[in-house]
Amino acid sequence: MNEPIIQASHITQKFGEVTALDDVSLAVPQGTVLGLLGHNGAGKTTLINVLSTLLPPTSGSARIAGLDVVKDRREVTSRIGLTGQFAAVDEQLSGFDNLVLIARLLGASNREAKHRADELLGTFDLAEAARRPARTYSGGMRRRLDIAASLVGQPDVIFLDEPTTGLDPVSRLNLWQIVENLVADGTTVLLTTQYLDEADRLADSITVLSAGKVVATGTADELKAQVGQRTVNATLADPADMSRALPALTAAGFSPTHDEARNALTVPVTASRELADVVRALDDSGIDIGDLGLGEPTLDDVYLALAHTPTAA
Repeated sequence: MNEPIIQASHITQKFGEVTALDDVSLAVPQGTVLGLLGHNGAGKTTLINVLSTLLPPTSGSARIAGLDVVKDRREVTSRIGLTGQFAAVDEQLSGFDNLVLIARLLGASNREAKHRADELLGTFDLAEAARRPARTYSGGMRRRLDIAASLVGQPDVIFLDEPTTGLDPVSRLNLWQIVENLVADGTTVLLTTQYLDEADRLADSITVLSAGKVVATGTADELKAQVGQRTVNATLADPADMSRALPALTAAGFSPTHDEARNALTVPVTASRELADVVRALDDSGIDIGDLGLGEPTLDDVYLALAHTPTAA
C-alpha cells in the first residue's frame, strides 16, 4: 500500500495545564474518508487544526502527502481544503463573487477564476443562486458554498469539521452525496461528526477520541464487532410458552432474557448463523414464534462504550 496521504505520529497538544491531544496517531489512505468521533472537547477540532497547519503541535509530527505540516506549511496549505463548523464565506458577496475572490487569491487569472466558480456552483447545485448575496442563502446552501470554497484550489485533502451540524435532514443528505462524489473523484476526507449515522454511511474507517486520546480505531463493522453484541429477538405466539422457552434455550447453550411487558425474548449470539439454532431449540420444544429478528450492534453502542466524558478542551 502507498504511504498514507494523511499521517499523524504521536501528536500531543497542550494549552497550559490542559492536554487537548495525548499521543494521537492515525493514517488515512488516499481517496478514503476517516470519520473522527468524540464528544465536544474530545480533541477533534484541535487535531484538525494541527493537521491543517493552523496550530503547531506541542510534540509529535504530522504529514500531508509526505509534507511536514510545520516545516512545509506553505506547500501543505496548497494541497488541502478546510471547512470549519461555521460558514466562512463573505455574506455580503454573491456565491459567485466569493468563489472568484478565493480563486484570485490562490493565483488564478480572472478568466480561470470565473470558470472555476461556475464549475463549482454547478457541482453544488448553486447555479441559480450564483448572483445572490450569500446572506440570502439557506443554511444548507451556505454549507454547500462553504465546501465549494474549500475546493477552489482543487485540494488533495479536505477537512470537514462537523459540516452538517444544524442542517435539516434533506440538506444533510445532500451534503453526504457531495462527500461521496468527492471521494469517488479521488479526494481524501477527514470528517469530524457527532452524528453516528453520518460516520456509518460515509467513513471507510473511524477513529474515536476521548479526552484527547485515541480509544478505538477501525472500520464501522470492526468497531461494532469489538464492543457490540448481536441478539436474536423473539416474541412468542403464546405468552404461556415463556415458562418452557427459557429453560429450552438455556439447555441449548444460550443465556436468554425475558421482557415480560412485551412477552419478548432476547438471546445474545456471537454469529448470525445462531439464529437458526435459537429457532430449532424453540421448535424442538413445540413453541411457536410470533415474531423473530436479528439485532445487530450499532455505532451508538460503540460510542457509548468507548467515548467517555472528556476532560480535554
